[in-house]
Amino acid sequence: MVFRGCYTAIVTPFEGSGVRAPVDWESFREIIEFQDEGGVTGIVACGSTGESATLSMDEHKQVIAFVSENSSGTTIGGTGSNSTWEAVEMTRHAEDVGASGSLQVCPYYNKPNQEGLYRHFSKVAEAVDIPIILYNVPSRTVQSIAPSTMARLVSEHSNIVGVKEATGDRRVWSEIVELCPKGFEILSGNDDDTLELIHDFSATGVISVASNILPRMLTDFVSLCLDGDFNQAEVLQRQLSPLVKALFIDTNPIPIKHVMNLKGFRAGGYRLPLCETTDKKKKEIEEVFSGIRSLSLTSFEPG
Repeated sequence: MVFRGCYTAIVTPFEGSGVRAPVDWESFREIIEFQDEGGVTGIVACGSTGESATLSMDEHKQVIAFVSENSSGTTIGGTGSNSTWEAVEMTRHAEDVGASGSLQVCPYYNKPNQEGLYRHFSKVAEAVDIPIILYNVPSRTVQSIAPSTMARLVSEHSNIVGVKEATGDRRVWSEIVELCPKGFEILSGNDDDTLELIHDFSATGVISVASNILPRMLTDFVSLCLDGDFNQAEVLQRQLSPLVKALFIDTNPIPIKHVMNLKGFRAGGYRLPLCETTDKKKKEIEEVFSGIRSLSLTSFEPG
């Protein structure tokens, strides 16, 4: 399977904020419908943006099943864990409920060495048939998946097909291209790296935070990049850049949920230890977003 295009790392809407605010399933359905209308290739459920760290295992399974059932696009289940048995169980469940792939984050906190990472991802790959995308995000996990480890995994497991690359490091990107076989897919893990990764490293798309609120624009942007129309893509990137930066002035998904709530999408609150941002940062986010209101939420015509 080729993962190509714009995939939204979708928020998980809650009814309020606090220790255990319940998932707002009605709002979730509306948010998924907006993604379908925006033409995104697919949805990643239970990623960092979906606050997966504070979902129980039952909720985690319910969210992936719900997205798979209600989305018309591809569903990728964020089923990684720093516990191998848990990652295996959740990935088997994602396969059972119809997810088209699994996103496997680098195990966090317990900080395994590269051999431990190899064994961890191998056990997950052996447990399922669906394609697996590795998730390299050292800003959250501390540890990185070395490109040499990726290459080793790909050589032994045909269902490990790509990586969501969020290191922001061109040296890492170059090593992945050099060491991994042709056809190993790179998906940008940062909205602002997408054009560079596609242009210089033949990436096949993005797993996007910004597409929660601008699905059509991000879909158009990625399509321009993949079609090789980088002049038009750069025009759109310049217009998107202020919003993308504003979405990361606090921990994701705090800003994107704030913007969605402002625009009438009931993204709800946060589960502790995440909470709302400061009034100063709210004002910054609102000022940036108000400055691009002339751009449609659901369409863009390249100029």
